[in-house]
Amino acid sequence: MTPEQRQRVRDLFEAALDHDATQARAWLAREANDDSAVRDEVLSLFDHHSRAGTFLADPIADRLPHLFADDEPLAAGTRVGAYTIVRELGRGGMGRVYLASDGTLGRQVALKALAPHLVSDPRQRERLRREARAAALLTHPGICTVYALEEIDGELYIVTEFVDGHTLRQEIADGVHQPAQMVARTARELAAALASAHARGVVHRDLKPENVMRTADGRLKILDFGLARIEAPEGAPAGFMTHSGVVLGTPAYMAPEQINGRPADARADVFAFGVLMYEYACGVHPFHASTPLAIVARVLDSEVMPLAARAADIGPGIAHSIGRCLEKSPADRFASAADVLAALEHVADVTPAPSPHAFWWCAHQIVICLLYVAAAAFSWRIKQWIETPITVALFLALGTAALIGGVLRGHLVFTERVNRAHLARERRRTSGARRLLDLLVGGLSFADGILIAGSYALAGLTSISLGLGIALAALLLEPATTRAAFGDEA
Repeated sequence: MTPEQRQRVRDLFEAALDHDATQARAWLAREANDDSAVRDEVLSLFDHHSRAGTFLADPIADRLPHLFADDEPLAAGTRVGAYTIVRELGRGGMGRVYLASDGTLGRQVALKALAPHLVSDPRQRERLRREARAAALLTHPGICTVYALEEIDGELYIVTEFVDGHTLRQEIADGVHQPAQMVARTARELAAALASAHARGVVHRDLKPENVMRTADGRLKILDFGLARIEAPEGAPAGFMTHSGVVLGTPAYMAPEQINGRPADARADVFAFGVLMYEYACGVHPFHASTPLAIVARVLDSEVMPLAARAADIGPGIAHSIGRCLEKSPADRFASAADVLAALEHVADVTPAPSPHAFWWCAHQIVICLLYVAAAAFSWRIKQWIETPITVALFLALGTAALIGGVLRGHLVFTERVNRAHLARERRRTSGARRLLDLLVGGLSFADGILIAGSYALAGLTSISLGLGIALAALLLEPATTRAAFGDEA
């Protein structure tokens, strides 16, 4: 087979992976009908891929159930030393993770019960102890804190901070386009946390969206250093490093050297950081393919579409930094997350250009404030006409809610005018409170109208209309206005 034919085989095989298995054969027959040797070679490769492709797709617990045969989950209420199991949070190749209550310090913790096949070997136990100690040294606020390594009844447990929030995988899966300033902020926070680990010689080796959580207050936390490798100090024996030469991690986020079974240093984390941030910025994996095996093939051989082509609003500095993280050769990437952070800190914050619809969004905020004032004024007037404990209470509650809602909306209009780079964050931060206040003001105004409708029909109708108008504006009009102006509904 000539070099040209081999190149054509490779191109056709990669393209076939994007087709459904039932359609790929017919597609190949059409595309390679002029060269039977190429067609037969591609079909052979596709057959092998179809048989092997599920290996990387199936969870390890399903592929190798014998690893978990003796690993029955702990029931809620089970006591493990000083800890009481609340519920199971998840499981994986390293073991099960539980939410537990620490009876000594009265706090909730995440309790990782390591899989029996990892702790039955004394050498593995020592390696895991060393890794837990290393993770415990990582005190950066962006890294999940390790509290203790416990050996209870012959079983090994790692006790960590319980992080209440959601993963970046959930944010990506939501399909909401992330504003450029949010991408920049996330990249910097993640790089800073990872740089702290690299500074202490700890390589994560399994960085992916599932292992990064955003807490309720918006901060990032890197989880699960279960596959971490500790850089061996000069002169230390080779056994100091864990699993050298073994493929560990999640294929879609592994660097080429990891896939090839070579030792992975901080630059492997840099590659995973690049994959994660690329996917976070545009919602598409940089090596997207129909199967995990095809993704691995593309990680090894295919070039990445520039991020700027998929997310035009991302600044060139951030796009270039993420692109450099995705270089095939470790030497062409940043040497560590500290270098990534330095590059990102030299990139100016991207201040988005004003949306052509931002004027109407601001007008919507002002109109809602005016409706607040009108509802409060009518509530005061109704209190004057019919002064009872109920009408007084309604006026006080409505006036207070209208005042707070007006301040929040005024804050957003001010931010849009003078500090647009932080508008997306402020909209998200206040979205729940604004909607609650809108519904509260609308409901109170509606109640006022019902109370007075029997004596003052016109005033009652006006108050009811104001209440319904404010509620409908919150539930129907504002999401549409915000989506038109900024591409989301926050």
